[in-house]
Amino acid sequence: MTSGYGRAGAGDTVAAVVRQWQQVHPGVDTAPMEIIGRINRCAALLQQAEDAPLRRAGLTRPEFDLLGALRRTGHELTPGELARETFSSGAAVTKRLKLLQERALIERRPDTRDRRVAHVRLTDAGRDLVDAVLPDQLAYETTVLAGLAGDGQERLGALLGELLSQLEGRLGVPRG
Repeated sequence: MTSGYGRAGAGDTVAAVVRQWQQVHPGVDTAPMEIIGRINRCAALLQQAEDAPLRRAGLTRPEFDLLGALRRTGHELTPGELARETFSSGAAVTKRLKLLQERALIERRPDTRDRRVAHVRLTDAGRDLVDAVLPDQLAYETTVLAGLAGDGQERLGALLGELLSQLEGRLGVPRG
């Protein structure tokens, strides 16, 4: 059994892959592949684009995510809390924090009760950088999504939100 989900994207890369699988296994329902494959392909293409405003500011998306977590929460966070906020590994967060500290965008201070724990906060330069880059980044993302006509962005956002909630609930990921 084949699905009809791919009709809207009949000319995209995933549609070609699905057609190939349907030739090899004509009875297999490829509907999940048509959705998950497109989500993965979109994510890969978005990562390849490297977010132009972030690149101009000398930041990677994961670095901006760390700075953004500190800015939007408005208080110090531990590296572990930052890892949870940004869906990153502890080792990756530690490496990024070192680079951000070298650029004087964050400061770390040891916990008064447990010297093994650090508290991370934005410096004034870090806060100013986030505040300067955020409007440009949002404008860039608006341009990326501009091709979705009508209420397409709203519908896509709602559907992805439903999927994310299900996955987070199934995988036991805290929801903030």
